[in-house]
Amino acid sequence: MLVDRLDDVAGAELRRLVRCGEQRVVLIASELREPELMAVVEYGVQAILWRHQATPQKLLHAVHSAARGEGELPPDLINRLMTQLGQLRRSALDSSPGGSGTLVPTLGMAPREVDVVRLIAEGLDTKQISEKLAYSERTVKNVLHALMTRLQLQNRAHAVAYALREGYI
Repeated sequence: MLVDRLDDVAGAELRRLVRCGEQRVVLIASELREPELMAVVEYGVQAILWRHQATPQKLLHAVHSAARGEGELPPDLINRLMTQLGQLRRSALDSSPGGSGTLVPTLGMAPREVDVVRLIAEGLDTKQISEKLAYSERTVKNVLHALMTRLQLQNRAHAVAYALREGYI
C-alpha cells in the first residue's frame, strides 16, 4: 500500500487489508508520525518502506520478507520504536496504584490529554480548562503532570508543540 501520510481513509483501507488475513501488507509511506506509526504496528503491517527510499530491490526484499512473515523497517523507525518501547517500560515501572482510575496509553496521548493540551493551545489556564471540561483543577494538573512525565516534556508549551508535531491537534 502506498500513502503519503496515513489519514483516516488510508487507515481504514489498511485495516481492511490486514483484517483479511490472507495478505501481508507492505506499507510505503512518505511520512509517519508517532500515532500513525503506532497504528500501523497495531494493524499488523509486516514491512514499512520510506517512499523516497523505495527502490525496486528494496521493495522486492520487503515483499519477500513479508511473505515469510518477517518484519522490515527502516533503521530510523526501528530507533523510534525502540525509544517508544523504552518509554513504555519506564512508564510501566513508574506507574503507581491510586491514580485517576482511567487507562492512559504508555505511548502517545490519551483523549483526555489531547483535550487538555488543545485547550492550553487555545490559551486557557488551568481554572478555565477545568470549567470547560468539568474536571477539578487538580485533575487537570494531574493529567498534565502525567503526560509531561511520561513523554519527558519540559512545560506546557513543549506539550502543545509535541501534540502539534505528532498530529494530535
